[in-house]
Amino acid sequence: MAGPGVRVVIADDEPLIRAGIRLILTSDPEIEVVAEAANGREAVALALAHAPDVVLLDIQMPVMDGLAALGELRRAAPAVRAIILTTFGERDNVLRALESGGAGFLLKDTAPAELIGAVRAAAAGDAYLSPAATRHVVDQLASDRTAARGGAARARVAQLSDRERDVLALLGEGLSNADTGRRLHMSEATVKTYVSRILAKLECDNRVQAALLARDAGLGT
Repeated sequence: MAGPGVRVVIADDEPLIRAGIRLILTSDPEIEVVAEAANGREAVALALAHAPDVVLLDIQMPVMDGLAALGELRRAAPAVRAIILTTFGERDNVLRALESGGAGFLLKDTAPAELIGAVRAAAAGDAYLSPAATRHVVDQLASDRTAARGGAARARVAQLSDRERDVLALLGEGLSNADTGRRLHMSEATVKTYVSRILAKLECDNRVQAALLARDAGLGT
């Protein structure tokens, strides 16, 4: 992370929402909101200017939406972690965001503590998977996948060891490293090592992509 704390850029076309997010994030003394953007183009420019750790991107914005901005950030500032703000009704957009390498997504009615936790997790290099919100959306997305996609996912997962598949299945359920460790009787550090190995083997950019792959492959279902 740049500097002693977590540096954040907020991108949303509604000033009131930006103000609310800023108020929540800055209640944590280790989080600094360095800039605010009203559209995706501004968000990309501000990310390049301020080098934040995390950018919070609304999907529905004028000029450039959050998904387009995510793609630009992946190309121009790959070290910046982007979290998409969304609603349950935007399933196709959520899927595109996660498969494009977003660090996760949050619902706009997310609890303040969860928002802070998501930003901290993204800054630490993890994708944020909310056990409540993410499982719901991933379940809906998984129901729309084709049989052919499931077969491809199972072929990719077949290269994993039994223990790696156990860890991947719990990622698909939205469990954190700590909860996964408790479930499998492993230390959190050991789980993190397994997750890194799984992402490398499956060629996934983050935990969210791995969770979707787990659901496509039928793990944990």
